[in-house]
Amino acid sequence: MEAQYLFIFAQAHEDFRIPELLSVAKIHGFSITLPDLLEDRDPKRPFMILGLKDEGHARLLARRCILIKSVYEFYARGSTYQELHAQNQARLQLWSRYAADTSFRFLVTAYNHTMSQSQQKEAMESFSYMNFMGKIELKNPEIILGCFEECRWSDTCPRQPGFGGHREEGKFIQVCFGRLIEDGSARSLVRKFDVKKRVYYGNTSMEAEISLLMANQTMAAPGKLMYDPFVGTGSMIYTAAHFGAQLWGSDIDGRQMRGKGTWPGIIRAAAQYGVASRVLDLCTFDVTHNPWRCGDLFDAIVTDPPYGVRAGAKRLGRKKERTPKPDAGAGTDRSTLSDDRPYIPPTKPYELADLASDLVLLARYLLKPSGRLVFFLPTVTDEYQEVDIDTIMCDGMELVANSLQDFGSWGRRLITIQKTTTIPVPPPSFDLLEELVDEEADAGHIPAHKEFRNKYFQGFKKDLSES
Repeated sequence: MEAQYLFIFAQAHEDFRIPELLSVAKIHGFSITLPDLLEDRDPKRPFMILGLKDEGHARLLARRCILIKSVYEFYARGSTYQELHAQNQARLQLWSRYAADTSFRFLVTAYNHTMSQSQQKEAMESFSYMNFMGKIELKNPEIILGCFEECRWSDTCPRQPGFGGHREEGKFIQVCFGRLIEDGSARSLVRKFDVKKRVYYGNTSMEAEISLLMANQTMAAPGKLMYDPFVGTGSMIYTAAHFGAQLWGSDIDGRQMRGKGTWPGIIRAAAQYGVASRVLDLCTFDVTHNPWRCGDLFDAIVTDPPYGVRAGAKRLGRKKERTPKPDAGAGTDRSTLSDDRPYIPPTKPYELADLASDLVLLARYLLKPSGRLVFFLPTVTDEYQEVDIDTIMCDGMELVANSLQDFGSWGRRLITIQKTTTIPVPPPSFDLLEELVDEEADAGHIPAHKEFRNKYFQGFKKDLSES
């Protein structure tokens, strides 16, 4: 039989909340019952009541989910204190076993308004009917009881005369009550992986909280093998490795991985976090000319592809075909040439729409069945449509989550795609696919992420000729 638990969330990256919960639950093999009403799932609100079969499941979520601040055994809630107390008294069996001799502490707090000490005391005293006879311990109590008021945002949310009355009309939403199960310990990882404290990072390094959320979306765990095809300075490697996964990374520019010094920068940073042994190897190659000769290798692919704002995406090839020199015929004696420098192959820009489509196809080839691809896709806010994601999908791959990090005129979407096919597929031929994608774009829908770099530097101004 399921029990209800009150989850208190950090008000950051709200759109990532439910996908993270479901991913972590899937790692540990249990299910979550979400609220039936959409308003109770509203990510703009800090509280959510979830159904779980075991208290241990609540503890697992609190220890792994980055966005959880704390989890409480749910006792009651109401749109007024009278309603709260009536529901709490009806659930006497949940809390009565603690009343006789359990030391306790009472916590009263509020969201979107401030409670004075006298108001907090008044709220605590309204629970006197519970007859808790144990000792009040502020430092190390056996249990902590929490009362949480929620108001809509306003400069003030004053009480009406008399305790338990309605707040300013239309401002008070609800009050919740429960017993603390566990504080969210995973949030401390945000400080641990802070980029500013890292021994090696670059201007494209992903911030710690986001890279941890990405690692949870991959369902990183011991025994899993993962791959970052645009590894850069390795931000996604460290967090996934922290959760026990083994990582392989590659990039077209080896300088990003190596940095300066005899010891590669990524390995130095991995050693800082104690996960250097989980970084299997780092290779320099273009993903469209990759060395992988068999598929179904990886449990997950996690990456933040370059999209041209701080660093542009590149692939092997020339922007323009080179005109052969007249004296460079077959009879040229290359032994007389003085240039003995190593050959550096030319590169050309990699359009984001092509990159995203290619990445999904590469993932279908490299992932094991049920493996996940997790990556960021930047989009223009005013132009984005749900069908944009369909333009990068292919048979055998299914969208799991699409979470927006909103920056105003643009945003980046954390896309989670799962491989559903169990039939082995051949490696994609990227040059042929590029031609097909260009033809389809000319004839059909143009997604909001196409030519994102140009739109970004133009300030997302619409082409007046189109209107």
